[in-house]
Amino acid sequence: MWACTTSADFSLAQFVQVIVLLSTGGANGGGYMASKYVVLAIYCAILILHGLINSLSIQWLAWFGQFGAFWNLAGVFALTILIPAVAKERATVEFVFTHCYTDNGVGIHSKVYALAIGLLTSQYSLLGYDTSAHMSEETKNAAWSGPMGIVVSVALSSVFGWVYLVSLTSIVTNIPALLDPSNDAGGNAIAQALHAAFRTRFGSGAGGIVCLAAMAVAIFLCGTASVTSNSRMGYAFSRDGAMPFSRFWYRVNKQEVPFNVVWLSVSVAFVMALTSLGSQVAFQAMVSITTLGMYIAYGLPIFFRVTTARRSFVPGPFHLGKYGVLIGWAAVAWVALVTVLFCLPVAYPVAVDNFNYTPAAVGGVLLLSLGAWALHARFWFRGPVTNVDA
Repeated sequence: MWACTTSADFSLAQFVQVIVLLSTGGANGGGYMASKYVVLAIYCAILILHGLINSLSIQWLAWFGQFGAFWNLAGVFALTILIPAVAKERATVEFVFTHCYTDNGVGIHSKVYALAIGLLTSQYSLLGYDTSAHMSEETKNAAWSGPMGIVVSVALSSVFGWVYLVSLTSIVTNIPALLDPSNDAGGNAIAQALHAAFRTRFGSGAGGIVCLAAMAVAIFLCGTASVTSNSRMGYAFSRDGAMPFSRFWYRVNKQEVPFNVVWLSVSVAFVMALTSLGSQVAFQAMVSITTLGMYIAYGLPIFFRVTTARRSFVPGPFHLGKYGVLIGWAAVAWVALVTVLFCLPVAYPVAVDNFNYTPAAVGGVLLLSLGAWALHARFWFRGPVTNVDA
């Protein structure tokens, strides 16, 4: 769960670095290229802001959640119209929906293989909708509101995200130029595409920088929600005695906020990013568990629901009726598929600096978890602590 925050906030720090680079003239115009230490400092500042926001009362967090929903919907709507309208040169519909870039420099020339491992990006973008469940103890009518929050967030993300991606890829006409590390954005394809589109139309890339800033705000709000989710999960685990020093983490302040766990989440996320200073391979291995680890965590309860608990499961106010088991098996099959795909090599020939360490990282976490259960937790853990009467 902490790797998710690390991934989101470190990506934002790198994104901010690109915005600063373009705002100061670009890589080919004397722009400021931040060092890895400056990027880490930006990352630290972002984490502190997220910690401060999540130390506020639930009313403020609710406001940030509502603002995030508005910002994402309004932003997608605005960018979907603005981007194609500004671009002088646009890709054809056939190019957008059928072209598969295989001259990618990583040795992957199969379109099917490229499509398969490309699912990682789409799966990553749909992470975090379980935040509604983690906030259920602080939500009115949680038995209905929690599931509806998950369903609505997935639906909106899928529809509006797809529309936004179609709009964005419509200005992708020269893929090698966008990925070239020597371009003004230092190889950041999205930033280069937007900056170039506005500069070609108006003689200045300022409009593209504004669009990038709007995206940065959306990523920041995503990171805020990630820390919120982390803190609530940490609080729940410590309440059940499943974390070291649980009594310390299982505390709330006067505003009923799990303050200690909020700053634990921020601190662990910062420590995880320190590996980026020494080895990018080690850092990527650490955050690689974000997507696959989360989907395995999503898939296991569903698997047990449709197998061992199929007859004993008691549905709540929100349920899928007679289609629940069928949809559950479809979800399990999908998680099994992406689990295999995300363990495949992402570059050929496979070497130390491009090896996909996801299987090792996820496998290590699973072994540690199973070991902790077999040697310790199974002797005392009896399930989540109930703090309300059924």
